[in-house]
Amino acid sequence: MLLAVTPLAKLLSQTGWVARIVLVLLLGFSVFSWALIFQKFLMFTRLERQTTRFLHFLRANKGLPDPSAAKVVADGSPLLAIYTAGYGEWHSQMNATNPHGGKVWSLRAITARMQSSSGNEVRGMERYLPWLATTASVTPFIGLFGTVWGVMDAFAGLGEGSASTIRAVAPGMAEALIATAAGLFCAIPAVIAYNHFVHHVRELASRMDAFTVEFVSQIEKQFG
Repeated sequence: MLLAVTPLAKLLSQTGWVARIVLVLLLGFSVFSWALIFQKFLMFTRLERQTTRFLHFLRANKGLPDPSAAKVVADGSPLLAIYTAGYGEWHSQMNATNPHGGKVWSLRAITARMQSSSGNEVRGMERYLPWLATTASVTPFIGLFGTVWGVMDAFAGLGEGSASTIRAVAPGMAEALIATAAGLFCAIPAVIAYNHFVHHVRELASRMDAFTVEFVSQIEKQFG
């Protein structure tokens, strides 16, 4: 480990102020991106676990259980939020129409409430994900800027040197290589994580849509 750090420290010591600014920018992007990756990974793991618990609870109970009971079992599931919205609309309609036979008067209103809640849940899951996309698309160009600047320094050192030796171009090439590697180190994890999390969001959004249809169909059969 020490052997790997020592050459890297030597390369960093040969970089100029422009390359160091580029590296600081890339470090900021990388730190924030990795923090976001870990946060989103834990969030989606929790959402999947809570959603599975909620579905098990709902299928184990006949009829329409109170959302407060489901919250004890699966608090945080996006399906619970959608169920709560649909249950609330259904409950208000039943209370309003009980004197008229105990039937719902608008399935469309229930669907709209659930779809609105679904949109809020999706927006919550997508929060800060554009940062990963921005990191994946911008950091290679920031690294490329450092690379170009390092090559320019290398040619400048070659022109100023009395002989065409590796020592003349070493500082500039060090800047170029470090900037290129740092840009790729930031971009590759960000694009992988972004695609992975977008897939999770789409999968959960599809499950929420299917759950909305299932819930409204059940209401229509029993109270329509």
